[in-house]
Amino acid sequence: MKTSFVAIELKAHAPFTAFGTVTGIVIMAVFIHFRIPGEISSTLFWTMHPLHVLLSALVTTAMYRLHSGGGVWRTILIGYFGSVGIATLSDSLIPFAGEWLLDLPYRGIHLGFIEKWWLVNPLALAGIGLGFVISHTKIPHAGHVLLSTWASLFHILMALGTSLDVFTMILIAVFLFLAVWIPCCTSDIVFPLLWIKKENGDGKRPISVTDGGMT
Repeated sequence: MKTSFVAIELKAHAPFTAFGTVTGIVIMAVFIHFRIPGEISSTLFWTMHPLHVLLSALVTTAMYRLHSGGGVWRTILIGYFGSVGIATLSDSLIPFAGEWLLDLPYRGIHLGFIEKWWLVNPLALAGIGLGFVISHTKIPHAGHVLLSTWASLFHILMALGTSLDVFTMILIAVFLFLAVWIPCCTSDIVFPLLWIKKENGDGKRPISVTDGGMT
């Protein structure tokens, strides 16, 4: 059941992710055309990534509590690793892999929970706290996808030089899509459900982001 459920969610989230990727490519083209300094990309990354962690922690925690009676410490750990860990994968590690494969001139890896621990970790804990209070949210899932896409994008933009050919732009679009599509579903749905023995007391599939109740 869980395998088919995850497949359904990945399929449902693909359009959101594709739209986010298109917005990312448009932003990248604007940054390249107007030669916007890398410092701006850095500032935007350190804005989008912490916000992504906050929202991811809220959703992961709320999703777990919605389907489980797990204790406080167990919920905190799941909320933390499901948000910080997977947001780091999505926003930093996968983009860096793309930067390395494309041999971008200023490539580097930026681990928010270490580099700016005083910002990222408190926001993760704040998101977990909100997840304890809010079991259902009305924030569109597209909002989570866009935050993740833009965080990944600005990580890549920090590594770019002053020029970009069409082939490289296409490859960056592929990396943007992959950096968001699977990690976002993993964070919101798969990771919290891995720790739940039963999918639902009545044998139905879990409530998910595509049911309109979660982000």
